[in-house]
Amino acid sequence: MNAIVSGPADQIRDITYRSADGLLLAAREFVGPPHPAGAVLCLHGLTRNGRDFDETARRLSAEWRVIAPDQRGRGRSEYDPTPANYNPMTQTADMWTLLDTLGVDRVVIIGTSMGALMGVLMANQNPGRIAGLVLNDAGPEVDPKGLARIKAYVGNTTTYPDWDTATTALAGVHGPAYPTYSREDWERLARATFVPEGEGLRLDYDPALKAALAAASAPPDMWPLFEPLKSIPTLVLRGQLSDLLSEATADQMVARLGATLITVPDRGHAPDLSEPSVTPALDAFLAQPQLRQRLGDTDKT
Repeated sequence: MNAIVSGPADQIRDITYRSADGLLLAAREFVGPPHPAGAVLCLHGLTRNGRDFDETARRLSAEWRVIAPDQRGRGRSEYDPTPANYNPMTQTADMWTLLDTLGVDRVVIIGTSMGALMGVLMANQNPGRIAGLVLNDAGPEVDPKGLARIKAYVGNTTTYPDWDTATTALAGVHGPAYPTYSREDWERLARATFVPEGEGLRLDYDPALKAALAAASAPPDMWPLFEPLKSIPTLVLRGQLSDLLSEATADQMVARLGATLITVPDRGHAPDLSEPSVTPALDAFLAQPQLRQRLGDTDKT
């Protein structure tokens, strides 16, 4: 199965590929040095898309090969005619297809929310191919308050007449999670959230995600799924104001799994990875010898 790649070889390349069930899926690859330290796979949240990682991917591509896919039903990837396929099992299968198509053996995963849980699932499915995990505001216990908040806004089909209106609406929904955001920050987030449609702007995901979320059920105890992380370098990022990952659960992830925890001030669900406390922590995590050894890259430490 071959990927279709377009774009300059030394910058950003757009990739399309076919899933096992025939959907046309999309990703962006940020190509840096001729001999990168390794590959980083960036996995976005439930209603998000790969554009969330543009800033982080550009920064990391000075040393790493960075791949940022749009999960099925989001961004440039096709919508699934069967909404029940919007689930972590199907989506992780898509990620293995993407990695195999690109010839990538081992990766470090940076996952936000749903993307973090996908990373954990991939670590269960094939731990030898996961060199490290960054779990952005997600863990084995989900705070019901945050889940209820997400269910309340998923599936919104409102269209907005212009970017200013869309930006204001976005800030109205997510303002509590980003209390220090400037108008410029909100506009940047809006550009990664909405796409033009007709004479207006709509959210860049399949509204059928609402039905898929309503039908989904998490395992009664997700802690066993996190057991493989005991032997995989893991960084946990928690927004100080998060209503999805509690402080107690994050602390337990440190105690039970040996994870490293960074609490991000003035952020709810979820940090955008550009915060002053996140960038050095992420760089230090990616530079650690254990992670580089798992990549087979012991010379670049």
